[in-house]
Amino acid sequence: MSSYNLKPALKLDGSCIVGYDNIIELIKKDINYNSNFTLIIDSYPGVDDEEVLNNFLKLNPNLVINMYDIFKIKEELNIFLYPFLGEDRVFGKMFFGEIIDLLDLRKLEEAKNKVKENEGLTIVYGFGAQLVSKGDLLIYADLARWEIQQRYRNKMPNYKCDNYDEDTLKKIKRGFFVEWRIADKHKRRLFDDIDYVLDTNKKNQPKLISGDLFRKGLIEFCNTPFRTVPYFDKGVWGGQWMKEKFDLDPKESNYAWSFDGVLEENSLYFEIEDNIFEFPGINLVLYRPKELLGEKVYSRFGAEFPIRFDLLDTVEGQNLSLQVHPLTDYIYKTFGMNYTQEESYYLLDAKEDASVYLGLKENIDSNEMLKELKEANKGKKQFDAEKYVNKFPAKKHDHFLIPPGTIHCSGKNSVVLEISATPYIFTFKLWDWGRLGLDGKPRPVHIEHGEKVIQWNRDTKWVKENLINNIVKVENDECEEEITGLHDLEFIETRRYWFDKKINHDTRGTLNVLNLVEGDSILVEAINNEFEPYVVNYGETFVVPANVGKYTIKPYGNRSKYGVIKAFVKNSFDKDKS
Repeated sequence: MSSYNLKPALKLDGSCIVGYDNIIELIKKDINYNSNFTLIIDSYPGVDDEEVLNNFLKLNPNLVINMYDIFKIKEELNIFLYPFLGEDRVFGKMFFGEIIDLLDLRKLEEAKNKVKENEGLTIVYGFGAQLVSKGDLLIYADLARWEIQQRYRNKMPNYKCDNYDEDTLKKIKRGFFVEWRIADKHKRRLFDDIDYVLDTNKKNQPKLISGDLFRKGLIEFCNTPFRTVPYFDKGVWGGQWMKEKFDLDPKESNYAWSFDGVLEENSLYFEIEDNIFEFPGINLVLYRPKELLGEKVYSRFGAEFPIRFDLLDTVEGQNLSLQVHPLTDYIYKTFGMNYTQEESYYLLDAKEDASVYLGLKENIDSNEMLKELKEANKGKKQFDAEKYVNKFPAKKHDHFLIPPGTIHCSGKNSVVLEISATPYIFTFKLWDWGRLGLDGKPRPVHIEHGEKVIQWNRDTKWVKENLINNIVKVENDECEEEITGLHDLEFIETRRYWFDKKINHDTRGTLNVLNLVEGDSILVEAINNEFEPYVVNYGETFVVPANVGKYTIKPYGNRSKYGVIKAFVKNSFDKDKS
């Protein structure tokens, strides 16, 4: 039986209302039916609007305004957004506009006037509803990003679209580059005004908490170690290791990815009155970025969570695609992102034949390699990766650094803890071993982008000297501490700690992200009992907010040796201190 916690939650004292009938009865008590009253139900794109609105119609409003009718018609939206979305299956350009840019302004003014003129109860419902009126009561209907992606797979269209059967990757692209950007920007302005938050992640199983309790819970998250709710996804190259280690559904063919610790993507849970209330982790970043990230990280990245931990399982699986990530200049000019996907592979586990493809061989002909890649991707021949790319043996606890522009991929029969910067979508596949995706379609390959960012001087000698187990020991009387990366070209630093007794840590005012890479369980504790002792199990990623300050980690199991790896943004604290 695995100790891996699939449902980590923060316990809160308060009230959680479950089910539409109970929610409607509660809201009725807040409404003054004897005078004009406007109920605003703002929502995140992806919420089941028909389900939510139909249930709130039980309040018997005199007037209902649906934001769906105020957005431009889908044909106009498609034309307006085409420069940001284009035809590519995966990549677009970041849309830096606002919701109002997508609205029919004449209809918006009409809606505002109708609210002012109406006598009795008005409900303004939908994505951006507060743009019509501040209202007398504000409910925010929220939804996790992973759930949105599952709904896309199950034929949910994008907002104000009829693309039910469109390629899921294109739906995610529209969400990533447009919808989620403007929705998060809008949501961030609402936090202090929200009277109730509605969890709509489970169909017809809504849960409601007060805005005060929601904000209180977010603040508590910033003062204690915590985990996000992990999710797992299968892939064409996926493996079998996580099934056994984490007690996952054995009926699934494989699990390729585990996302655990990505606030841009993962959910967070409140446990309230034996109920689990789910919400997007990004809410914490948007509402309390300084307390979570620290002043220095916030000043550099704004309200974005810059560090990502995830697992890649290829045990009894296949190689990942041969790939490269963009340089910062290229990702900014081409896609509008402020920082790029810097990463590393930490080998959490590995079989004897495990390997990592990293960097180029000496004195290769770049034109010949690109020509062969293009021919292979047209189906004319197989690409001989080992003719051009280094293939290094990989064993447990090895650390391979992958600055942008470095060709790489994990080979089969390993479990990689991928420690990287958050812009996860920007992988330029160069070769996918001639296989199809799980949807039966060729997986997207982007040689036209990749060839513009490959750093051809990162050859065998350079890689060996700079990117493989580039470990520096740090003087530490309590434990064995090592700087394991990342490269000087990357903004993240990682440190590994081997210990068999309690050791001290200090966030020094900056975000820490950690994973237990050796040992069964550890206990994270506050120096002066500022937070409850927190248990972390093998393979779990946990976040220690900047606000926490000093904390300790100690063994909480039966092993003789424990290891954690910690990531933080460089220059956040002195190099010789932990």
